[in-house]
Amino acid sequence: MQTEETQMQQAFEEAQAKAQQQEATQPQTQDAEVQAQEQAQASDEQAVQTDANNEEQEIVFDPKQIIAENEQLKASLAQAQAQAKAEKEQLVRAFAECENQKKRIEADVERERKFGNEKILKALIPVVDSLELALVHADPNNEAAKSTIEGVQNTVTLLLKELKGFGVEAVDPTGKAFDPNLHQAISMVPSAEVEANCVITVMQKGYTLNGRVVRPAMVIVSSGAPAGSAPKAETSSEENRINIEA
Repeated sequence: MQTEETQMQQAFEEAQAKAQQQEATQPQTQDAEVQAQEQAQASDEQAVQTDANNEEQEIVFDPKQIIAENEQLKASLAQAQAQAKAEKEQLVRAFAECENQKKRIEADVERERKFGNEKILKALIPVVDSLELALVHADPNNEAAKSTIEGVQNTVTLLLKELKGFGVEAVDPTGKAFDPNLHQAISMVPSAEVEANCVITVMQKGYTLNGRVVRPAMVIVSSGAPAGSAPKAETSSEENRINIEA
């Protein structure tokens, strides 16, 4: 019995000694942990400071390098501007070419609309000439041919009216000044009644299609008064002078 009590007493004393020992070592452990945390924090601050110093060392402006980069940027900008200008000029030329092509097509269409019937007109002109020639040589006093003459006259009138609807105009320059753009002179004869360079007779009428000459009028042109004949105005003046003297 005494042995068990002794053992228990010893165990209690050992446990109490361990507890005291743990209490004695716990502050040291906490101090070590605090010191470790402080060291880690100091290391972090030192690393941050080192990075900041490195960044300050890296941000160093070199004037020569900046000028070189500036010149490079200017060259790139000038090249881009030149390319843009060239492409704009190409676009303008392409647009102008399209506009010119459009105008040419419109002009071709308008010309075809105005003068597409020129071949038909050239084929019909001899028909009109034949009908008008028949009227010239017809005898209006012949009662038997009177109805025929009227029928031919109506046919010519109707045909010319329909041709006029397509832009056809007859050219009959009798007594008018000679125009080489519309007339074709086959001869020149002196005339005391018709001024020089004026049409005396129309041998064949001309025709225009929307202002374009399809066939010029064949005419005889006056070359002026015959040689040796005095103008009418001078003759009248001379007669008046003689009457006054009388």
